[in-house]
Amino acid sequence: MTVSKTIPTELLDTLLSGYQKPEDLIGENGLLKQLTKALVERALEAEMTEHLGHAKHEPVTNAVGNTRNGKSRKTLKGDFGELPLEIPRDRHGSFEPQIITKHQSRWTGFDDKIISLYARGLTVREIQSHLEELYGAEVSPSLISSVTDAVADEVKAWQSRPLEPIYPIVYLDCIHVKVRDTGAVRVKAVYLAIGINLNGEKEVLGLWIAQTEGVKFWLQVVTEMKNRGVQDMFIACVDGLKGFPEAIETVYPQTAVQLCIVHLVRNSLNYVSWKMRKQVADDLKRIYQSATVAEAEQKLEEFETQWNDAYPSIAQIWRRNWDRIIPFFDYPPEIRRIIYTTNAIESVNMSLRKITKNRGSFPSDEALSKLFYLALMNISKKWTMPLQDWKAALNRFSIQFDDRTLNR
Repeated sequence: MTVSKTIPTELLDTLLSGYQKPEDLIGENGLLKQLTKALVERALEAEMTEHLGHAKHEPVTNAVGNTRNGKSRKTLKGDFGELPLEIPRDRHGSFEPQIITKHQSRWTGFDDKIISLYARGLTVREIQSHLEELYGAEVSPSLISSVTDAVADEVKAWQSRPLEPIYPIVYLDCIHVKVRDTGAVRVKAVYLAIGINLNGEKEVLGLWIAQTEGVKFWLQVVTEMKNRGVQDMFIACVDGLKGFPEAIETVYPQTAVQLCIVHLVRNSLNYVSWKMRKQVADDLKRIYQSATVAEAEQKLEEFETQWNDAYPSIAQIWRRNWDRIIPFFDYPPEIRRIIYTTNAIESVNMSLRKITKNRGSFPSDEALSKLFYLALMNISKKWTMPLQDWKAALNRFSIQFDDRTLNR
């Protein structure tokens, strides 16, 4: 057990005897920085003494005749800015310091600060400027890149990790970003899948980057989820992703594909003048707030009678997507509230857009994956509670999908 030692008050009084303003304590040449330097160098001397078996200026006691051989200089970067240190050397070059290891140039935790800033969307140049302004530490772009590149292995492990056997609800959507590819900047789609597990908790299942949407690509995504352990999903909520319904029904033939109602309404209102939008939206609400499919069909017919002359495209959109809308009516209010919209994933996309808005483009797919992974880890830290009314929804699922065994 480690026993903490209390610093004597007399020593603190002595150290602070010349204290007049904050800079004397935490400034560029303040007491804290001086103390850190003195304590680290003292610890290094103690490590050298233990390595050699004798203190400075004492007789050599080790069998190989190894002795001290001056010092080398090193500058360590950290919260205190740049800290110049003198590292003791031995003649045989066998000394391996522990408090400051060989080739170490940054204080423990400094890399975490770089990664944290990167995850919040700061560019390499912005991170460089921020660290210099805040800590007085000059950090090269190559150092920042090497620190963030270390995340690449984490991304691969995360993207291939095993998933839960059942996700009652899965949301799928995409966000478009610019990426440099084969010498040209291209707009690429980053696809996200967020699952709601049996505890009602959100979980990012993965992210995938592709040039185009289509059945072949979505089949690859869904097959990967299957290979990672997802045996079943009851409802897949999508925003009209081209080719996705066909792909998911190939791999999960029992899954109901639900079109996001909010997106459907939003797309419908694109055809409507500002003056008439509220009235049209109210009439559309009567369709998706119906108690049954039969009632919804009746309300849609009434909508067509009322608005087809002015806005014929709206009813056509609803008719064309009707098979992807009606799964919604199979469920009670507690489940409808959950699948009514893909907001669970829309809010994630909004956060991702915030961190990419200052970037013209990404240098590679790997750089894009790295940033999105770090950002998603930050976002998911806030997911500490299950969805509202989840217990009631789960009870309904356990009855409706009993043959698909929630308890397996």
